[in-house]
Amino acid sequence: MWRIWRLFDPVRTMVAQAVFLFGIAVMIHLILLSTNKFNWLDGPKMAPAKTAQIVPLAIPEVKS
Repeated sequence: MWRIWRLFDPVRTMVAQAVFLFGIAVMIHLILLSTNKFNWLDGPKMAPAKTAQIVPLAIPEVKS
């Protein structure tokens, strides 16, 4: 195992690994935020409520 570190610079390798893992973490969080179930900022998006059909009321006739 020690011979691998003679080929690669340990500091550069660990920095590259940290950047890669940070990129993966950001990507996973953005994917989760784009879903309806796992969006912890806006919450689940509800379907629009169905509105009832508006029926005009009958106007009572006034007998004079």
